Amino acid sequence: MEAIESERLFLRPLTLEDDEFILQLLNTDGFIKYIGDRNVKTIEQAKNYLMNGPLKSYETNGFGLSLVELKTDRTPVGMCGLLKRDYLDHPDIGFACLPNYTGKGYASEIVKEIIDNGLNRLQMGKILAIVLPGNSSSIKLLEKVGFRYEKNFISPDTNEELCLYSIY
Repeated sequence: MEAIESERLFLRPLTLEDDEFILQLLNTDGFIKYIGDRNVKTIEQAKNYLMNGPLKSYETNGFGLSLVELKTDRTPVGMCGLLKRDYLDHPDIGFACLPNYTGKGYASEIVKEIIDNGLNRLQMGKILAIVLPGNSSSIKLLEKVGFRYEKNFISPDTNEELCLYSIY
């Protein structure tokens, strides 16, 4: 997995050393409400999340969630990347930012770079996004960067209703 840059941000693969940041991000109210409680409450659980999630995805798929940092001082602000879910026929994009860094355009800036990388460099053909119907901020962001609504469906993982978006 290679690093990706945008005007203000740097995206790099996550490492086990990012455990404290992951512990913080996964326990924000927004992450728990709109993405889900990953039951990561300790540094050890954060390391396990990294090993069994992003790091495993890099090995298996050649892509995965990555750390988003400010270019100016390398402050971690969120994570973003492509995921491969068994119940979807194409990779989907995931993104999350710490509360202090939302509303500044960082998520849309890095999502655009991930889409460009996935469609053009990785030749994916199509990228999906799944979002809870009530997550209006993420829906607005997806539509802003060019995703189109396809349908609602029930997630086989969580049994929740989700909106499916796509871009190609």
